[in-house]
Amino acid sequence: MQTLREFTRKTKRGNILKIVREHYLRDDIGCGSDLCQYCFQNEAYQLTSDHEIKSSLFKYPHYIVLDTNVVLDQIDVLEEDVFHNVIVLTTVLNEVKHKSSSIYKRLNEIIHDRTRNFYVFVNEHHKDTYADREPDESANDRNDRAIRMAAKWYDTHLQISQESKVFQRSGRSVTRVVLLTDDAGNRSKAEAEGILVSTAADYVKSLEDFPLLVDKLSQKTFENEKQALPQYPPHLSMKELLEGFRQKKLLQGAFQASRENYLEGSVNVESFEKGILIQGRESLNRAVDGDLVAVELLPESEWSAPSEIVLEEKNVYADDVPSEDRVEQEKEMLQQVQTAPVAERTPTGRIVGIVRRKWRQYCGILQPSLIEDTTRHIFVPADRKIPRIRIETRQADKLQNQRIIVTIDSWPRNSRYPHGHFVRSLGPLGNMATENEVILLEHDVPHCKFSEEVLSFLPKMPWTITPEDYAKRVDLRDLYICSVDPPGCTDIDDALHCRELPNGNLEVGVHIADVSHFIRPGNALDKEAAARGTTVYLVGKRIDMVPELLSSNLCSLVGGVERFAFSCVWEMDKEANVLTKRFHKSVIKSKRAMTYEEAQVLIDDAAQTGEIAKSLRHLNRLAKILKKRRMDNGALVLASPEIRFQVDSETHEPLEVEAKQMRDTNSMVEEFMLLANISVAQHIAAEFTECAVLRRHPKPPPTNFDPLVKAARYQGFDVATDTGLELAHSLDKCVKADNPYFNMMIRILTTRCMMQAVYFISGSLQKEEFFHYGLAAPIYTHFTSPIRRYSDIMVHRLLAASIGADSTYAQLLERKSNEEICNNLNYRHKMAQYAGRASVALNTHLFFRGKEEDEEGYILFVRKNALQVLIPKYGLEGTLYLKSDKDGKDGLERTKSEVIFTFNEEDHTQRCGKVIFHSFDPVTVRLSLDSTNVQHEKLVFRLVKPYIKGFSVETIMDVDSDQPPAKKINKNKKKK
Repeated sequence: MQTLREFTRKTKRGNILKIVREHYLRDDIGCGSDLCQYCFQNEAYQLTSDHEIKSSLFKYPHYIVLDTNVVLDQIDVLEEDVFHNVIVLTTVLNEVKHKSSSIYKRLNEIIHDRTRNFYVFVNEHHKDTYADREPDESANDRNDRAIRMAAKWYDTHLQISQESKVFQRSGRSVTRVVLLTDDAGNRSKAEAEGILVSTAADYVKSLEDFPLLVDKLSQKTFENEKQALPQYPPHLSMKELLEGFRQKKLLQGAFQASRENYLEGSVNVESFEKGILIQGRESLNRAVDGDLVAVELLPESEWSAPSEIVLEEKNVYADDVPSEDRVEQEKEMLQQVQTAPVAERTPTGRIVGIVRRKWRQYCGILQPSLIEDTTRHIFVPADRKIPRIRIETRQADKLQNQRIIVTIDSWPRNSRYPHGHFVRSLGPLGNMATENEVILLEHDVPHCKFSEEVLSFLPKMPWTITPEDYAKRVDLRDLYICSVDPPGCTDIDDALHCRELPNGNLEVGVHIADVSHFIRPGNALDKEAAARGTTVYLVGKRIDMVPELLSSNLCSLVGGVERFAFSCVWEMDKEANVLTKRFHKSVIKSKRAMTYEEAQVLIDDAAQTGEIAKSLRHLNRLAKILKKRRMDNGALVLASPEIRFQVDSETHEPLEVEAKQMRDTNSMVEEFMLLANISVAQHIAAEFTECAVLRRHPKPPPTNFDPLVKAARYQGFDVATDTGLELAHSLDKCVKADNPYFNMMIRILTTRCMMQAVYFISGSLQKEEFFHYGLAAPIYTHFTSPIRRYSDIMVHRLLAASIGADSTYAQLLERKSNEEICNNLNYRHKMAQYAGRASVALNTHLFFRGKEEDEEGYILFVRKNALQVLIPKYGLEGTLYLKSDKDGKDGLERTKSEVIFTFNEEDHTQRCGKVIFHSFDPVTVRLSLDSTNVQHEKLVFRLVKPYIKGFSVETIMDVDSDQPPAKKINKNKKKK
């Protein structure tokens, strides 16, 4: 049968349009219960009588019907293997899909788990449960009524099914249907209609066999919190926000919390180069890092400057009452920045509303509570940009030495911190597997095992190259091709060759693993690789973008094995000028897989006269010419502290640590990979002007260079930043004979001034915007690492289509869908970088466990209350908090041996007696790991002896990477 709905709509031209909508209803949709004798059932997903939940509220067998708000708010509870025989209505499924794609995905995973007995009932097409929308009825009210109708029908239908004599003789209790809803209005209407109904919280609390499940309930409010006074201004309603945006009284942007100062952040708004500065708890107004917020710009007279204070919240307990010293701390910080010189002030605002939350699950630890036998606790996130979270848990003792996951539920005005609930424990603190899991979760790295569906698209083993494959490809197996990679590399993407031609020129080839041959567009393997975006490298661990059969076997260009490749071949003269180029798919057989060190030895050993040695020497000579040419064009040589760990094969803990050594062979491989990427970019951009996948590096705005220019000026150097070429020449001149690390540190600072390089689609920008600033290249892409980057797979497909080596397909040429993929790739690439750095930091901490070493360091930044120090040997950065204020007005107890520092605003220095600390000054630092707090180990820096202008400080000053080691004065205690 079908229902018809007719309505009229007025068009823009004033015409009346009649619209008729047909909705088909059926009478053969099964209820899914094994108790029913009337419906046709799908056995794979039916509701069974095997799993009965014992509830003190409903002391008889029952099925559960979920309301939409229960799914959205209590998904963490529903994921527990406690709930079985749950009916999910299509009304609810569609509402969840519309409101939260992430929760919709999680709900679908539960539904497809056959052991959970979650049954999807198509109530919108069942003749007895479809609810037509009534006149003047809102969509939400109609959906609530449809849910009640379905719950009522289910309960009646099952009771009729259980009235048979056979069932009555079995002696079993009648199974009923219970509706779970947290909507008070829907609940009262359900009760009036005779439906069994309960809130999610009341129902979970009634499950006496699972008392700890209460911890996972979403906590919108806590008991007695309504009596607390508001601590934040109210947020504007969505209607008020939209009106403010329309009148341009409000601005919209993503909120970015400061990692160094918990009372500071910024909102990235397109029309403001540096964003809008937000300072103070009230102005931050409950925004969490990543939220899309509405901000009101303050009058220019109220603008302030970014504070250079490193400020961390400490001594936090679950009382929600800000202590006096915390209030004073905030006032002092605001006074300092508001009195900054006018020239240093930037646009400042306050957050007045939240457009969209970007809350996620957070990893961290429980703060030890001062109150015994309490269920209310403070959760401290691992990410310093996230505020503390209040939760209720009855298993605090068990969780004290665990890394746990918590999610935010709400942030009321009268609560200092957001409210959340416990999700699950990850494992013991300090355990390598647990800490790596924290890194992956915190950086949103997909790391679950590849599904059976994904693995089903892998080649069947044993895999061999067929005669048809040879016929379609250029046979390069006889060439002396070799690969050069870091030690232990198993996912070998690229290989090289160079040989002399009869005409005296050189043939140079870059051969890249042909991953796109094995990953076909649109299948589950392709979708998974696109979602992951990139391989993530942690210390001693790799999270592959594609299954290991491809990454370390069939696609990896290992020595002595035939492999498919995509080759880029040039003819060059002896001065590295490209005369011709060609692209083709090939079959290669690498003659040798070498490390950078092995290749360097082969080049340097004059006794080696084999073909591979000749090839490498040609490549190395050409690479030096190519690099000089790039440098002359304005390419930048940047720097970042990089280290390498030797990891124990069994415990996976670091044994040794050393700075990465760069050789000529590193640069040799880099130059030819750059040349291949540029050559391919030129080709695909010419062939596909609207949909080529490219990579650009925007020029930084001039203000980005301010920290670099100031730091160099203090050292007597002028850094020009108008063009990349001027910047490159300026950096080359920043050399100090008495400081071998000075130039490297200048380049590290330059790296931090740069913008993020991003993928984009050629048709979305003008050609002038294609420019890659760091490489000084007019056009660029990624072609050379398809095993570990999905962007390269996309580029391979474009290149293959352009040369007739593969067919094109619709999505390859769709700009909008490819732009969405590029956005995901940019996000995944950034998160992979952050995850790698976090892994290095973790392993550095583990390396120093039980050790104490004195190392030479250099001051990178001088701040108002801290020194940022670089330890070149370990590529390690740390913050040394400095004590100031001899009178102890900050409430910190002083000792006679403590060193007191004074910050000079004019020249950005710290003074200690006659010793002045500048940026880039050398200092000696004692490194050790403080494990006194097992929940939060920290690397301790002790400033031993700064060698500055002949002076030395004899006292050892204790500083650490978390907070100043000082004691709070007991003001009631009499002085001795």
